[in-house]
Amino acid sequence: MLRRSFISRAALGCAAAVALFGLGLGATARAEERFITVASTTSTEDSGLFKALLPTFTAKTGIAVRVVAKGTGQAIDLAKRGDADVLFVHHKPSEDKFVAEGFAAERKPVMYNDFVIVGPAKDPAGVKGSTDVADALGKIAAAKAPFVSRGDDSGTHKAELSLWKTANLDPAKAEGGWYKAIGQGMGPTLNTAAALEGYALADRGTWLNFKNRGGLAVLVEGDKRLFNQYGVMLVSPAKFPHVKAKDGQSFVDWLVSADGQKAIADYQIDGQSLFFPNANEPGV
Repeated sequence: MLRRSFISRAALGCAAAVALFGLGLGATARAEERFITVASTTSTEDSGLFKALLPTFTAKTGIAVRVVAKGTGQAIDLAKRGDADVLFVHHKPSEDKFVAEGFAAERKPVMYNDFVIVGPAKDPAGVKGSTDVADALGKIAAAKAPFVSRGDDSGTHKAELSLWKTANLDPAKAEGGWYKAIGQGMGPTLNTAAALEGYALADRGTWLNFKNRGGLAVLVEGDKRLFNQYGVMLVSPAKFPHVKAKDGQSFVDWLVSADGQKAIADYQIDGQSLFFPNANEPGV
C-alpha cells in the first residue's frame, strides 16, 4: 500500500510538473506572439523595403510585424474590415477618403519615389528618352504596342488610369488587343511585359529589385506626374476595438521618426536609393 501510494504521489507530481512546464511554454509563446498586422501595397514588399526595415523595428520594440501585401485598393478594403492594425499604401486620394470616413484619425506621409514606363529595348512606339508621360502613352496607343496593366485597383493601377486620362485616352476601349489588364501584382505584370516585349508602368522601387527583366529597360521617366507618395495610418481603434492601437502607433511613429526615416533612406540596391523619406514635408 505504501509503495502504491508513493507511486501515485510521484505520478501526480510528474503530471503537475508537466502541466506547469506546459503553462510556462504557453506563456513564452504568448510573449513571442506580440505582433501587429500591416496591410500594405505590394511595392513595399516586392522592393525588399520591408525585409530591410522590419528587423530593425522589431529589435528596437519587441513588436513583430506581419505584412499582408496587396494592391492599395485591396489593402484599404482589408483595413476597412478591421483586419489590420496599420495601413501603409500609396494613393493619397484614397488615403484621405479612408481618414474622412473615420477608418483612421490621421494620415502621415512617409516617403516617395516615382513611377517609370518600362518597355522593350527595340521600343516600337518610339518613346525612349521622353519626359512627357502623356505623349509617351499616346505613342504607345497609336502604335498598338503591347501594354501590360496591373488591372488590380492598386495604387500603381490607379496612377496608370489617371495618366491615361491626361493623354485623353481610355484604354478600356482599346481595339486590337494591345492593352492587357491582367489583375495581378507588379512582379507578374513585369514578367508578362518581359514575355510579350511590351510596355508597363512600374514603381521604381519594385523595378530596381526586379531580376527577370529580359529585354526591358526604363524608357520614360522624369515627368512630375510620375511622383509616387506613400502614407501610413493607424486603423481606428474607436471603430475596431480589437486593433492593437499602442503597438500599431509605435510602428507609425517609428516610420516617421528620425531613425525610421534614416532606415528608409539607407535602403539601396546597387548604390541607388529606392525610396526617399519625406515625413516632415507638409501637404504630401
